[in-house]
Amino acid sequence: MPGISLLVGTRKGAFILRSDEARQDWTVDGPHCQTWPVNHVIGAPDGTIHAAAGNEWFGPAVWTSTDGGKSWTHSSKGLSAPEGAPPIKSAWSLAAGHGRLWCGVEPAGLFRSDDGGETWEHVEGLQRHSSRESWLPGAGGLILHHIVLHPSDPNQVWVAISTAGVFHTADGGRTWEARNRGVRCDYMPEDQRYPETGQCVHGIAMAPGMPNRIYQQNHCGMYRSDDGGRNWESIEAGLPSTFGFPVAAHPRDPERVYLAPLNGDSKGRYMPDARAAVWCSHDAGSTWRDGREGLPQRDAFFNVLRQALATDPLTPAGVYMGTGGGELYASRDEGETWTCVARHLPTITSVETLVSR
Repeated sequence: MPGISLLVGTRKGAFILRSDEARQDWTVDGPHCQTWPVNHVIGAPDGTIHAAAGNEWFGPAVWTSTDGGKSWTHSSKGLSAPEGAPPIKSAWSLAAGHGRLWCGVEPAGLFRSDDGGETWEHVEGLQRHSSRESWLPGAGGLILHHIVLHPSDPNQVWVAISTAGVFHTADGGRTWEARNRGVRCDYMPEDQRYPETGQCVHGIAMAPGMPNRIYQQNHCGMYRSDDGGRNWESIEAGLPSTFGFPVAAHPRDPERVYLAPLNGDSKGRYMPDARAAVWCSHDAGSTWRDGREGLPQRDAFFNVLRQALATDPLTPAGVYMGTGGGELYASRDEGETWTCVARHLPTITSVETLVSR
């Protein structure tokens, strides 16, 4: 039967919420992955589910289920730092496409697997970037937390690192180019506000049908690039804050993008005025409007982490937001109205969607 699954990473394992295409009623299944801390859960094109997990106690691993979450295996074979480098604390982000699985880790590094996550190979080219010695951890650590694949060219990959910025490869990972021009660093001296690297990028998302259009939520503003990240334009005018973590693109409309702004980096990092909203632009960031109906409009002192906002490809598109308080909100009408579909989960670290036909 056709349906949709929400793949949810939490501080205490992975959860799977399931519904039919009406998205009216949801069941909650979990926790999976033996309640390991799970940073990101994705569905591969073949329906396999992968979860990036670990911490300093467990070490890094990627969990895999080929039967919809009924059973899981995990592997860390090859997920190790080069000799003399700091040990890897956790697997943090995943992307699947073109027959390959990619994994970002903490401290910031990139791995790839050609066998579905059973074994991993270090992408050494990223570590050889000339700026590597200057990468510094943000408040959450030095983390490669987003991986974006080109839809038709397997050699092109974008990654986002806090706090180093956005990097791009056009040759499958052998060489990398920093792509941060136009992104400011408010925490730097005035004459150093726009460095080549060192930006605290929080999230990136590629526009559908326009692989050179990338949206970025940064520690210091909201941006759009129309040339694959070579140049960035500020699109934060009209938003309640320059600060937030997640960004999600509409599945079909390259002009439409979703954000969950927070009230600022030093003011508590919760919903502005403690009133929850998911903001949407229908014109690539020229204007913004807030979607609030069904979301709490008082005492909303929660945050939304960098991978906890997602869309689905159904019509109309669904939008999903997971909170640091363990609530999962869903919209069946492209962000106009919202319903809470799960409560009292552990802190939600990520939300992704998987549709079965």
